[in-house]
Amino acid sequence: MVTMSEQSPIRIATRASALALAQTSLVAEELARLSQRRVDIVPVSTRGDRSAAPLDSFGSVGVFVSAVRAAVIEGRADVAVHSLKDVPTAPEPRVLMAAIPQREDPRDALCSVGHRTLAQLAPGAVVGTGSPRRAAFLRASRPDLQVRGIRGNVDTRLALLDSGNVDAVVLACAGLSRLGRMASCSQALAPDIVLPAAGQGALAVECRSDSSDTSLLAALDDLDSAETRAAVVAERSLLATLEAGCTAPVGALAVSETDGIQLQAAVVASDGSQVLRLSESGSRDDAAVLGETLAARLIGAGAARLMGMEVR
Repeated sequence: MVTMSEQSPIRIATRASALALAQTSLVAEELARLSQRRVDIVPVSTRGDRSAAPLDSFGSVGVFVSAVRAAVIEGRADVAVHSLKDVPTAPEPRVLMAAIPQREDPRDALCSVGHRTLAQLAPGAVVGTGSPRRAAFLRASRPDLQVRGIRGNVDTRLALLDSGNVDAVVLACAGLSRLGRMASCSQALAPDIVLPAAGQGALAVECRSDSSDTSLLAALDDLDSAETRAAVVAERSLLATLEAGCTAPVGALAVSETDGIQLQAAVVASDGSQVLRLSESGSRDDAAVLGETLAARLIGAGAARLMGMEVR
């Protein structure tokens, strides 16, 4: 019988940020338990981590994903862990999204000086975010706010509150939770105020599509959440049909219903002046079709114009 110490370790590639390492550690613990093998974490530096430029200035999607994926494709790691909202919707045939664990809270979190809610922020208050989606929703909800672009890890962004540079910042509830920083959250923003990014709160665990490691594949299969996978498949199908990247002012959230899932989506003008919001319900088995159907309705209602695109 092969013991745990005699089996080759499972190597997990991930970004080197504190949040990425924290969420990868959660996956590593589960894979070690499920496979009874040692798990080693392989930190990878990405282009997005090395640059302080705004995310929408990179001109391509997958800025946080490509380098981590490369470690798996090139054989330096066996699996990769990503924040699913960062993963491009275009397929990469060399890797398989083998597990999508149970999702954390997908909502966005307002962290403010004095723990004020969005409604309690003073007129003209400065709110920092690196997300064009969050910025657009904030402008739609509170046109008087000054929305300022920021970059950096969670601690760097929260430190802006103490320095007086901003009155509030918007982060993901899931990230704060995984770092044990939910006490910093002044308000979990309801989806009818700020609709989350497609896949927000979920993790993607990828392996090589030609992997023959049966022990690893079995563990990844056990790690997968069918409910979460159906939800994010619907959200990502909508995003792909809209041809919108992870920095587009588009929100999407699928939630379970008794007999399926309900997908709600919104496209916002970057200045917040217009919001197009629709929803659609369907079967979990047809999650991808559900996303495509709702996207088609959004396009028919003028979504491309709001995103600054031409309808094809």
